[in-house]
Amino acid sequence: MKKNKKSTIDVKGTEVTVISKQTDQAEDLLCLTDIAKFKNAEHPDDVIRNWLRNRNTVEFLGVWERLNNPNFKPVEFDGFRIQAGLNSFTLTPKQWIEKTAAIGIISRAGRYGGTFAHKDIAFEFAAWVSVEFKLYLIKEFQRLKDDENRRLSLAWNLNRTLSKLNYRIHTDAVKNNLIPPEVTPEQAAITYASEADLLNVALFGRTAREWRTANPKLDGNMRDHASIEQLLVLANMEGLNAELIHMQIPQGERLMKLNAIAIRQMRILTASDTKDGNDMSGLRLGGGE
Repeated sequence: MKKNKKSTIDVKGTEVTVISKQTDQAEDLLCLTDIAKFKNAEHPDDVIRNWLRNRNTVEFLGVWERLNNPNFKPVEFDGFRIQAGLNSFTLTPKQWIEKTAAIGIISRAGRYGGTFAHKDIAFEFAAWVSVEFKLYLIKEFQRLKDDENRRLSLAWNLNRTLSKLNYRIHTDAVKNNLIPPEVTPEQAAITYASEADLLNVALFGRTAREWRTANPKLDGNMRDHASIEQLLVLANMEGLNAELIHMQIPQGERLMKLNAIAIRQMRILTASDTKDGNDMSGLRLGGGE
């Protein structure tokens, strides 16, 4: 798995940590401990425990877990819900997590630990601390996400542009070395498509036609849906294939060389993935699922 991304936002003079979990469905966690410091900087954990004692809080958390967590334990939750609001009732984040198998709240020990929660829960907690603080928190959080999306879009567009520019070099090599002088435009197009698919198979493990068959509901082509890392490798491969064409290396041999290069470069660019043992078989010939 990719490493989680840690950011901080300033909310009315209080720094709040935001952790973006780099998963297929990206999730954001906000630090409840930081939010609680707005109300009690000396004892933020007390603020969180007082919030958890509230009956409305327990019911809200139960609904959230039922909607998002198939492993949530309803029997244990009912025990907390019945006791919530009583003077004798106490509840810590750790108890809530361990007893109900909750996933919406995460408790970390240590100097740099704290209590984190999914943004839905964090906003609910912030409203309990201060309605005004919640509104500022949402505003700053959205500003952070807009900035991240803008940077991601710029990086993707840059690599897409590099790929397109390198493709000119690639098609020029095809034209000058693989296309006889007296062919029709239709015949030339077949050769161009063949060489484009060579890159597709080397990097994505499938041809353009195979991708469209497997993804009939998606617009564009596989390159439009490629990751930033894939686009960067593709840009490199287009230049390399052009040089291999100039060297008059047969297509089959070029495919094997480019596939090996694609695997090596993707492993470097996604080093954290390979360290955790993620499969790279999608880059091997015949892969791509």
